Amino acid sequence: MKIKEAKFAGSSVNVSGKPARRLPEFAFIGRSNVGKSSLINMLCGNRKLAMTSATPGKTKLVNHFLINDAWYLVDLPGYGFAKMSQRDRDFLHGVISNFLTYSEELEMIFVLVDARHDVQKIDLDFMDELRENDIPFGIIFTKGDKMGPVALQRQMDAYKNNLLQKWEGLPPCFATSSQTGLGRDEVLGHIESILNNR
Repeated sequence: MKIKEAKFAGSSVNVSGKPARRLPEFAFIGRSNVGKSSLINMLCGNRKLAMTSATPGKTKLVNHFLINDAWYLVDLPGYGFAKMSQRDRDFLHGVISNFLTYSEELEMIFVLVDARHDVQKIDLDFMDELRENDIPFGIIFTKGDKMGPVALQRQMDAYKNNLLQKWEGLPPCFATSSQTGLGRDEVLGHIESILNNR
């Protein structure tokens, strides 16, 4: 898939505030500082599309980006913020939960994890919740450029084997790097295949 046009379409805190035009949605989420905004910008070929910041937790709304006038890339708030009040954490949890529960156009959610780290309980809990609610998801390993290809594959295999100790089967998994473009074609190709089979 080639992204010819990507433009901001609106922000909301619940599904009633989504863009009025209903199109397939592909959402991206992950723990704070996992590189979500950088990945979105890399996928869309626009470094300024999604706001990036050195301060974790900058995304506090559900942000819709219209892609090729055909589908939405959805930037969700992150989860697992250590330096955030309980009130703010509860608010963000409500925003995320509302979207996942009530957005009828959601086709798939991509859960981003740092390729350098082993399975984190907070990520596993979130993915378990997606599984329990029958929400299709994939796993995107970010920051793949921080490791050599052999080390990256070894780390991903260990991650997957850990998941298989609890799950039967695995969701689609992708290795990416916002710096080198690694995984761009694979992620967009997966989205394209879903759109073509709707």
